[in-house]
Order: sequence, then C-alpha cells, then structure tokens
Amino acid sequence: KEISMIEIWSKPNCVFCDKAVMLCKMKSLEFKKYMIDVDYTREDFVEKFPDARTFPQITMNGEYIGGFTELDAHLA
Repeated sequence: KEISMIEIWSKPNCVFCDKAVMLCKMKSLEFKKYMIDVDYTREDFVEKFPDARTFPQITMNGEYIGGFTELDAHLA
C-alpha cells in the first residue's frame, strides 16, 4: 500500500492525538501534525471536518480516515 502523507489534526493534552503520532513514528510513516489555535482555527476544523466530535481527525493523502482507532485499523 502506498502511503505518502498522513495529517493529524490535534489539540493539546490529547491522548489519542499523541497515540496517532506514536503510531506513525513506530511505523516510520511521514506525517504532519497540526495543532489547534496554532496551525488552524476552530472554524477551519469545523469546515474541514463538519461531523467531527473528537480529536484527532486524520487524513491520509487528503482522504478522510477518522480518528486514532480508524488510523490504527487502516494501517494494520
């Protein structure tokens, strides 16, 4: 499977955001982590992920994956 870029939209003190980052590092995958109020606003987040209720929200190659659990399953 070709995986080029994983993007993790996160917030501070978020266990699952950290787990997603750890998973990417463990699997030596290239990723970008975006922090709310630093890299993007709440408005940006709601616009990009209108149905999101939790953090992190994760995309891979621009395609929506979901949260940490979905990423974990996707990479398994």
